[in-house]
Amino acid sequence: MRQCSRSACTNAAVATLTYVYADSTAVLGPLAHLAEPHSYDLCSEHAEGLTAPRGWEVVRLVPEFPAEPAPSPDDLSALADAVREAGRPRRPTEDAKETPTEPGVTETARRGHLRVLRAEE
Repeated sequence: MRQCSRSACTNAAVATLTYVYADSTAVLGPLAHLAEPHSYDLCSEHAEGLTAPRGWEVVRLVPEFPAEPAPSPDDLSALADAVREAGRPRRPTEDAKETPTEPGVTETARRGHLRVLRAEE
């Protein structure tokens, strides 16, 4: 989550502001995928209240901005990776308590107090 570039603002950024000095234009659009050194990330409050210097034009690429940023593809990928990792079978560790099983049955995974047992054929 990127924060608003305005000093003392801790809100999440939802818009990116870029100045085009040659055209005396401030361009306000959706939050850029990557933070750029010559642009500013703004929260919805500061994006809505943006004014430009006298003689400058403000171009708003989006009429209004959400109060909270939507999950990015990176956030969704990280969530999917965490779910996959949690679902992977784990090998029992050496320090885990050895619980006796019936002959012909092996423990394939353990999560907390639950065990996955597989019958050998």
